Amino acid sequence: MVTDNEIKNKVAESGIVTLNLEDFYTGGERLVFDLKPLLFEELVLKEKDFRQFIKDHDWSAYAGKHIAVTCTADAIIPMWAYMLVSSSLTPYAATIVVGDLEQLETRLFMNALSGVNTDAFRDKRVVIKGCGDISIPVSAYTEISRMLRPVVKSLMYGEPCSTVPVYKKN
Repeated sequence: MVTDNEIKNKVAESGIVTLNLEDFYTGGERLVFDLKPLLFEELVLKEKDFRQFIKDHDWSAYAGKHIAVTCTADAIIPMWAYMLVSSSLTPYAATIVVGDLEQLETRLFMNALSGVNTDAFRDKRVVIKGCGDISIPVSAYTEISRMLRPVVKSLMYGEPCSTVPVYKKN
């Protein structure tokens, strides 16, 4: 018997499933490997000097780390230079992307989200959690929306007590 004074948790009774993208955060140190210091006068990559750097550099310092390879100078970098750096990092780095830290974070989230079993959300009301302690790339929110839309009953953003509707199946 329910009395007028009994407090009901309507959110808990609603059957809403909360998905927190922070759960898909890949741990580990993130570093930028910038080609700029390796350029002659910040303009030109000298192949002989570059190859010597590749040979002499201690690549083991990148062991287990997530690396964004970039060039912050306004210079034309030949494709083979990125390939040499990537080839040298491969035995050590956990992840390698060409780009900045934002592109690295996007790749890490895309990799993590690729393992989501969308069938677990079939015909459910799903809230993608909003605020948190970790900065989540916008691309992660758009990717999980793309993945879940075909299977969910409804998709919302925010917190279960205060959501913004994103999609509702007819």
